[in-house]
Amino acid sequence: MCMGDNMLTDIFYGVMLPLLGTAIGSACVYFMKGSLNSFVQKALTGFAAGVMTAASVWSLIIPAIDRCENLGGLAFLPAVLGFWCGILFLFAVDRIMPYISVCCRRAEGIVSRFQRTTMLVFAVALHNLPEGMAVGAVYSAILSGDKNVSVSTAFALSLGIAIQNFPEGAIISMPLKAHGMRKGRAFAFGVLSGVVEPLGALITILLSVLVVPLLPVFLSFAAGAMIYVVVQELVPSLSDGDGTATGVLLFASGFSVMMALDVALG
Repeated sequence: MCMGDNMLTDIFYGVMLPLLGTAIGSACVYFMKGSLNSFVQKALTGFAAGVMTAASVWSLIIPAIDRCENLGGLAFLPAVLGFWCGILFLFAVDRIMPYISVCCRRAEGIVSRFQRTTMLVFAVALHNLPEGMAVGAVYSAILSGDKNVSVSTAFALSLGIAIQNFPEGAIISMPLKAHGMRKGRAFAFGVLSGVVEPLGALITILLSVLVVPLLPVFLSFAAGAMIYVVVQELVPSLSDGDGTATGVLLFASGFSVMMALDVALG
């Protein structure tokens, strides 16, 4: 498919914007002292969970169903199939990839000799992969000529994910600095955890453009993967210890922000 310079530019900015959010959050090591306390982490995690949940519904599942309207009452089937594929994919990766749970800082997945820092980066990278796939799937819909998805909608999704990536970058870089790591290295690890997003987006774009009829499945696959992360990792951390109500309120705030962005810019 031939793409104009403007479209290529839009895709580039849309794909890289979430990584910028991670980098800005990781840069907190340079202008914040100490580490993020549990109350702040809970608030930021709640906001991120809200953004991801709203993006899964408005930016992914609804466009996937709309794209299959020719199936009539069965228009939901491709979305359900893709959603469950995304859930099961993350479920499988959870079992075979060594990482440290972000919510409770315990080692999960297969037993390995990786350092805790490496496994923490793996965990955040695992969270970021579905987000990159989501951005890639939405831009794939635009490239395929889907009239239900606009450049503004794709930008809204990228912006929403970039906003929620800010706390993710801080959550990984600040504890590393607090445990004695140099600021520059802690920042680099934070940014590294977000590199998987543009990679995931580009791979999804390439696959989706090659197999356009499966685009609704790709969209809902990304939604299922993001919901898995929310339920498996983010929500449990909101109900543990102090600040539960704050986490819930920030979840609602993140959901509202993403919903507003999608509707206003879409």
